[in-house]
Amino acid sequence: MKLIQHFTDFMNDVVNIDDTRITLLDDSAEALKKFIRDSSWKPRVRGFIEQGSWAHGTIIKPIDGKAFDADLLVMVDPVADWDAKTYLSELRQVFFDSGTYKNKVTRYSHCVTIEYAGERKIDIAPCVVDRQGWKALEVCNFDSNDFEPSEPEAYTDWLVDRNKWTGLNGLKKTTRLLKYLRDIKTTFTCPSFLFTTLLGERITRLDEFNDVDFADIPTALRTIVGRLDDWLQQQNGVPSVKNPALTSEDLSLIWSDGQFENFRTKIHDYRGWIDDAYAESDRDESIGKWRRVFGEDFASAVVIEKATTRIVKEAREHLATSALTPVTSGADLVELVRQFGLRAIPPAFVRMPHKQRPQWRTPPKPLFGVAVEARLHSSKQGTWVKTLTGNDGLLPRGHWVQFLLKTSTGMPLGVDYEIHWRITNTGEAAYAVGVEALRGGFVKANDGTAHWEGLEYHGVHMAEAFVVRKRDKLLVAQSPTFFVPIE
Repeated sequence: MKLIQHFTDFMNDVVNIDDTRITLLDDSAEALKKFIRDSSWKPRVRGFIEQGSWAHGTIIKPIDGKAFDADLLVMVDPVADWDAKTYLSELRQVFFDSGTYKNKVTRYSHCVTIEYAGERKIDIAPCVVDRQGWKALEVCNFDSNDFEPSEPEAYTDWLVDRNKWTGLNGLKKTTRLLKYLRDIKTTFTCPSFLFTTLLGERITRLDEFNDVDFADIPTALRTIVGRLDDWLQQQNGVPSVKNPALTSEDLSLIWSDGQFENFRTKIHDYRGWIDDAYAESDRDESIGKWRRVFGEDFASAVVIEKATTRIVKEAREHLATSALTPVTSGADLVELVRQFGLRAIPPAFVRMPHKQRPQWRTPPKPLFGVAVEARLHSSKQGTWVKTLTGNDGLLPRGHWVQFLLKTSTGMPLGVDYEIHWRITNTGEAAYAVGVEALRGGFVKANDGTAHWEGLEYHGVHMAEAFVVRKRDKLLVAQSPTFFVPIE
């Protein structure tokens, strides 16, 4: 499903940089411009140009409280006898000599960076205009002491055109989403300039007349990632990716062969997940699959509601329609299970969107069957109480359950396989401890192939086993859900 409103909320609340940060960035930039103009730095300043994600409209909110950065070019006339290093060293010096910026300034290869208490950074790069007597823009490389050609405004114009062709800012929004994906997953390496160019190159002038493939945010995302994956799969080794505004610059030189191969593999994987989530017709399952792509902040409010209060309403509706059973309106799911057994659990319960969806490759059908068996104990590895059938009524808090995996053949799994357990909690009691107590992620077996779990929270919970073949990370078998209702 597209889940357009969830995407809109996700971008506004999580991905897009907020107005407060933008205001601070603008105010800081204006102060820096004034400082440079009023300073003793020798070059005559012609003006300033925003560059990078700031100029392109693809800047995103920083992840995990990290500083966000913005690029500012200071356009200057050449200074006789100055080499490239001098522009940067002298600019750094005027900041260092200032009481305001002394402890905020750092010089890098192409810029002087001002960092504001870990909240934001502004990279200031000198750009020399017409240094050798003809029309040219050049930035300074301190490490090599070279002047390097640059066309920042032409690149921005190139990107703006392609964004217009997608309509509804489809290219910009997709770029922000994929930069967010890169930053939260940390599974591939692709600097923003290269990444933005790769995405922009997937757009052509014909898309100006294409109102289908860019109709909304998830559709634009699916279209652009699909095109990128198609192109990547055609490449044999690191491809040349030219700066469209400066064809002498090959942006992909930053990649090693291994980094490119990893990037191609990961984009292919994410393309599959995106297509899967987009095509999924069940709303809960689609939300869960989009969360596999973008993490736990996607649709987080509706996910929590589903895991706590919404599921009780669905259980009542399920009982009323399937069994024509009158249900007390105030009963929670545990009480419904007490009264009616596991038939009180609605079918959608096993598709809880806060469950993590498997990230392993999956064959068309399981290679063999598996099921979960469970034993109730007084404590972890303590006195055995009874073997659970899966329909044992409510279980007592404070006890422990040992989950075991059984194969359809009765034979134990060999060393070629590893077992992962997905333990999912629901209900108000778990959520009251914190959203992390709802769990839903994967953990490896903590007792050989078996797994121990304490019975902590009033609610109806789930355990599932996943068998992964080690050599190729293939999900070869998955158990049915084992329900754990706790008193």
